[in-house]
Amino acid sequence: MTPIRTPNLLRCCAGLDFIRAESFVFSHVADEGLVSACAGDLLRYRKAVGAEHVQIFADIKKKHSSHAVTADVTISETAKAAEFFLADGVILTGVATGQEADPRELKEVQRCVQIPVLVGSGVTLSNLEKYSDASALIVGSYFKHGGDWRNNVDYEKVVTFMDKVNKLRD
Repeated sequence: MTPIRTPNLLRCCAGLDFIRAESFVFSHVADEGLVSACAGDLLRYRKAVGAEHVQIFADIKKKHSSHAVTADVTISETAKAAEFFLADGVILTGVATGQEADPRELKEVQRCVQIPVLVGSGVTLSNLEKYSDASALIVGSYFKHGGDWRNNVDYEKVVTFMDKVNKLRD
């Protein structure tokens, strides 16, 4: 079995509901080198360790990566492949941490798959409306002091952001 470059599914013992798989379908070149697709190995491993209840959310055209190897594969085709290989949801990102995902790509991917589409980078208070119809939002660096992922969480930003989320839900 080839090495799996995703979080260890044994974490299911910690009560986690899901993992994020950065290289579920289609290989890419990331800042750490060539990252190979792992869908088959990951699904077999999940079954082998009895963790079928742990959902897999798969990055598509992952941030901090070059997709030159798969330049002929559209974001929609990548999402469809992830769905075909039984991902429980797909994650759309910008090109780097804190960079916005393309709202047009969000709509495109939502039209072509029946699984949840999450936005995994670049969501802020000022652009929240662009992503309000996403299945979920992964917000990280925006919540940190100075917008830097290395800093502590700015709780006032979190409260303000969630107030706006709640208003959009009403």
